Amino acid sequence: MSEFIGFVVIELIFNFIGAVIRWFFGSIRRTIKNKPKFKFSEYLNGPKNSDHFDDQAHETNNVIIGVVSTLIIILAMILIDRLWENVSS
Repeated sequence: MSEFIGFVVIELIFNFIGAVIRWFFGSIRRTIKNKPKFKFSEYLNGPKNSDHFDDQAHETNNVIIGVVSTLIIILAMILIDRLWENVSS
């Protein structure tokens, strides 16, 4: 049971991180192209009246984007730390 709860918590965190990233870049892109913007809740949960066959698509995309961006940030921090050690020694 605790594994399930841990999985759900991790999925919620990465879903939120991915939604923030999608909302940020989507808002910039839609502002540049002068198109109407989506609400943050639509990036997080998908559109309210969706006729799409896959209701989980937005959450899945958010989790994937959240995991990949978190890994990129961690790897960048490790790389910067190692470069800093080489410079300071």
